[in-house]
Amino acid sequence: MDKKVGLLVNHSSLVEGTHLLDTLLSKRINVIKIFAPEHGFRGKHDAGERVKSDTDSKTGLPIVSLYGKNKKPGKEHLADVDIIVFDIQDVGVRFYTYISSMHYMMEACAETATKILVLDRPNPNGDYFDGPILKPDYKSFVGMHPLPVVHGLTVGELAQMINGEGWLTEGLKCDLHVVKVKNWNHSTPYDLPVKPSPNLPNYTSIRLYPSLCFFEASNVSVGRGTYFPFQVIGYPDSTAGEFTFTPRSIDGMSKHPKQQDKKCYGIDLRREPLTHRFTLSYFISFYKQFGQDERFGLNKRWFNLLAGDDQLIKDIRAGLSEEEIKRSWKPDLEEYSKLREKYLLYGIENN
Repeated sequence: MDKKVGLLVNHSSLVEGTHLLDTLLSKRINVIKIFAPEHGFRGKHDAGERVKSDTDSKTGLPIVSLYGKNKKPGKEHLADVDIIVFDIQDVGVRFYTYISSMHYMMEACAETATKILVLDRPNPNGDYFDGPILKPDYKSFVGMHPLPVVHGLTVGELAQMINGEGWLTEGLKCDLHVVKVKNWNHSTPYDLPVKPSPNLPNYTSIRLYPSLCFFEASNVSVGRGTYFPFQVIGYPDSTAGEFTFTPRSIDGMSKHPKQQDKKCYGIDLRREPLTHRFTLSYFISFYKQFGQDERFGLNKRWFNLLAGDDQLIKDIRAGLSEEEIKRSWKPDLEEYSKLREKYLLYGIENN
C-alpha cells in the first residue's frame, strides 16, 4: 500500500494483543503520523491533563496531540496524509471525549478531502440509551452532539450519524468508511480486554461511569486516587456512609485526586446488586443530604455541561424524584430512538 497513513489511536488500539501501529508497520503499511486524544498515545495522562505533541520513542514517528493547544488537527497536519485510521475503544457515554476527538478529525478530513477509516469496536454500554439530550447552548468538548448521556452507539454508528445528520461545521461531510465488528450485537455484553482510560479499570466501573460522572462537578469522590475508581462514592463526613477510603496520589491513574489524603465515608458499589443502567439515584441521594453544605462544592456550569442542559439540576434542586425526571425525558428519547435506528449497524435490543 503506497498511501500515507495517519492514525488516531491510543493504548486500546490492539489487534490480538499487538498495537495497531506495530501491526500495520509489520505489514509494510506506510504509517507516517500518530494523533493522540485525551490520556495520550500510551494512555498514561490524567483526566483533563494536557497532552504534548511528541515523538514515539519506539518508531520515531511524530505524535500530534489533540488534547493540548489544539483539539482539532490543522490543515498542515493532514497535508501529507492520504487516509486517517481511527481505532479507539469507546464506552458509549456522551461526555467521554474520544468521540469529540473523532468529530474534529472527521471535520478536518472533510475540509482537506482526506479519507477516514473507522475501525469499529463493541460498545460496553451499547445495550441501551438514556439520559437528557444535549441542548445546543451546552455544546462543549464533553458534549458535542444532541445525544443522551448514554447514546447506545458504537463509534462507527456515531460517525455515520455525525456525517449523515450534517453535524460537522457548515454541514460538511467527510469520505467515511466503517469496518464493522463481527459476531457482536447491541445485546451482547462486552468486557474490555484493556482499560479504555486510567480510571475505568473494569466492566463495573464502565457500567457505573455514566451514573457517577455527575459527582465530578462536586467535591464528592468517586474513588479517583484508589484502585477502584468509579465503583465507590465518598465524602469527608462520617454521616455519608459506613464504607471508608482515602484517595492518594497514584501515578498513571490520578496524581491529584479529589479529597486527596482525606478519609472519605460513603458506599461501596462493588458490594451492591446493580442493574448497571444509568441512574440518578446516587447523585440525588447525596445532594439531598449534603447539597446545601458549601463543602459539597457543586460547580453548576460543569454539571450543566455534563448533563447537556440546565434543567436537570433545577429538577434535582426542586426535589423531583428520579422517576419524575426521567418521565420528562421520554419525548426526546422517543425521537432519538428513531434517529438511532437509521444508523445502527448491528442488532437492535429492547431499550
